[in-house]
Amino acid sequence: MNCQDMRLLLHAYLDDELGAADSLAVARHLAGCADCTQRLRAYTRLRDDVRAAGLYRPAPSALRARIAARWQTVQLRRQGSEALVADAVSDHVRSLLPGHLIDVRTSNEHTVKPWFDGRVDFSPQVKDLSAQGFELVGGRLDVLDGKQVAALVYKRHLHTINLFQWPGNGTAASPPRTRDGYHVLEWNDAGLHFVAVSSVAESDLQVFERAFRAEPGAASETAH
Repeated sequence: MNCQDMRLLLHAYLDDELGAADSLAVARHLAGCADCTQRLRAYTRLRDDVRAAGLYRPAPSALRARIAARWQTVQLRRQGSEALVADAVSDHVRSLLPGHLIDVRTSNEHTVKPWFDGRVDFSPQVKDLSAQGFELVGGRLDVLDGKQVAALVYKRHLHTINLFQWPGNGTAASPPRTRDGYHVLEWNDAGLHFVAVSSVAESDLQVFERAFRAEPGAASETAH
């Protein structure tokens, strides 16, 4: 759980509206984050001041129902995103086992991209980022979130970067997340959803994302 997640959960935590698992996750984050602890204290003071001034009024039942429905939607999206991160990290770790990393081994983007023709029902973006310090070493088919996806494999020094992509316009680009020691980034571009996973430094993975999005590459050579 990161600080952005906390901003969505703090008010509900303060009002004791979270389930046991989320309450425990918030408490653990607060134990190690001075900024979120200070934010919770500010929310607590504001709540107490409003109550002391006699300004508190219970919300109409219809408004409470709309807020509850919206909160449930946010929770479901967050849970789905966390499940996707877990799945992506699992696929990344599995790919590092001998014989699992690459189906087509080449640094040539114009070889990797046509290899996916007929194997996936979309045209993946494939880009040569060697000039930016990320060597394309190949690609493979994979399954993520129950979907068949294209996975590109890059190297940064001794680290492997798996870049998964498939059609979709999911949530907006999210901040970096870390799970089991691996960093994860998500973003959308040109009708595709991307998830990058690696053990490189978080800052390096952010540089990779910016480089990939900026490089024209072979993204539109083939259309399905």
